[in-house]
Amino acid sequence: MELNDILKQVNDIFIDIFDDETIVLEAATTANDIEEWDSLNHIQIIVAIEKRFSIRFSTQDIQKFKNVGEMCEAIMRRLS
Repeated sequence: MELNDILKQVNDIFIDIFDDETIVLEAATTANDIEEWDSLNHIQIIVAIEKRFSIRFSTQDIQKFKNVGEMCEAIMRRLS
């Protein structure tokens, strides 16, 4: 699976969680870019990603994510 494919699936997760069809994620997207992205939604995002891709992130991984791109790269590493 390529990074763009992962980003598209993650984007779909964000659209579902935030119930906002206008969300278009880029690698540089951060929580500051999406008004409703708070700590509770962050947990929902992580759980949905883990479920969608059948992976598990460590707490250290989650704390290191600075943007959506880093999250997608971590997914790709877990899948390989």
